[in-house]
Amino acid sequence: MPAASGWRVDEARRSAALEAYELDLLRNSPALKQITDFAARLCDAPVALVSLVEETRQSFLSATGTDLCGTPRSESFCAHAMWGSEVMVVPDLTLDPRFVHNPLLVDPGVRFYAGAPLVSDDGIPLGALCVLDMAPRPGGLTALQHEGLVVLASNVLARLRDSRDGAAWRAAENDARRAALDSETRFRTLADTMPQMVWSTLPDGYHDYYNARWYEFTGMPEGSTDGAEWNGVFHPEDQERAWAVWGHSLDTGEPYQIEYRLRHRDGTYRWVLGRALPIRDAGARITRWFGTCTDIHEQKLALEQREVISQELSHRIKNIFSVVAGLIQFAARSHPGFAPVATDLRQRITALGRAHDFVRPHSPRSRPDAPQDSLRGLLTQLFAPYQSVVGDSARIAITGTDLRIDDRAATPLALLFHELATNATKYGALSRAEGSVTLDVAHSDGMVTMRWDEAGGPAIGGASDHVGFGTQLIELSAVRQLGGSIDRDWRSAGLSVTLTAPLAAFSRV
Repeated sequence: MPAASGWRVDEARRSAALEAYELDLLRNSPALKQITDFAARLCDAPVALVSLVEETRQSFLSATGTDLCGTPRSESFCAHAMWGSEVMVVPDLTLDPRFVHNPLLVDPGVRFYAGAPLVSDDGIPLGALCVLDMAPRPGGLTALQHEGLVVLASNVLARLRDSRDGAAWRAAENDARRAALDSETRFRTLADTMPQMVWSTLPDGYHDYYNARWYEFTGMPEGSTDGAEWNGVFHPEDQERAWAVWGHSLDTGEPYQIEYRLRHRDGTYRWVLGRALPIRDAGARITRWFGTCTDIHEQKLALEQREVISQELSHRIKNIFSVVAGLIQFAARSHPGFAPVATDLRQRITALGRAHDFVRPHSPRSRPDAPQDSLRGLLTQLFAPYQSVVGDSARIAITGTDLRIDDRAATPLALLFHELATNATKYGALSRAEGSVTLDVAHSDGMVTMRWDEAGGPAIGGASDHVGFGTQLIELSAVRQLGGSIDRDWRSAGLSVTLTAPLAAFSRV
């Protein structure tokens, strides 16, 4: 049994261990009172205690036969018993030199002590379950009493363990609750400082949160747009469309994005951009949607104004092409010898006009059917004047891959293929009813190959040495403007022209 000097061993650990128990909830609990009551009857002792030894005091969590709730540690018998591995029995305390001067031998006159140590699962002494008598017991405890005291001490430890685990669980729950509250506070603070309107919904789309900016923008009372009531502040013409887009995102889990008009607090409607993304758990199930509404009204109006101006400028440019073509035709009437050149020049200008008309900004009514960034769409429009049907096929067939083009590439492409189609009409395959042309487009490794093959036209005797303006125009378009190369093959069956150019020359994207 350790001496009194051993009391200070691991005191820091003992204090920490005792603090882990909810001692106030255990004090005088019915469960512990049943244990001390039974221990007193089992050992035929007037007093039984559950004593926890703290740094300077011992506290009685349960007491039978006394009104005391504790004593100084210096008067504690259990402070000795807790260090042992067996029940400590002192038949006559007046004969033990450790206790001869203990005040408890005078008041209330204790003479006999037996205590079973209470030791935690990790080996930390906590106190003891003890019984006291006012008369010495030379025989100590019977075997049954000794065993019973050990069993009852185990029950006390079980109650302490439940208390500690419950305290740890409640502490963790409180920590989680505080962390969630802190997180919610931080989120709301962040959301309320954002310039956008922020909102969130449950997985089924029920709106349960809006930040301060939403209520500031709409002027609606807080909580009045929860659930499905948000759709009521949309412009009547946008409500059905907004429902459809939102319903699609809820059904598929795809990100939500839409532009619509939202009623401002002053009663006007302003354009906003709505976006939302789903939040998913570890099982990929959607747990919440977070979204924003951004006021884009001024940008929307500015964009519409720019579109109107751009359309007007494009319309005037188109008129310039028409005026120039008309001036050329007028000059040809005044100078008959200039007529063949004028015709070719007018046709080239017309081709440029078609290219410009294809890529220019359009209103919804004037926009071409084909996408305005489509090479096939541009070529289809350019070749329209040369097309007629032979059997079931067009005279100029476009095969292979479609490419994205922009306004930068449209001009050289229009000049190049207008020249090839015009020459084919005058001298090549298209000069005969049965003639045809195939234009095949392919791209690989960042390069585009466009092959023009004529068939069914007059037989070709070989390569031409003549380098006219049209030939120079083809070279200018392919080499200087597209950064590519031209290869001609004067086959007897018909001319074959291959254009090779970087893919990047066709579109900036």
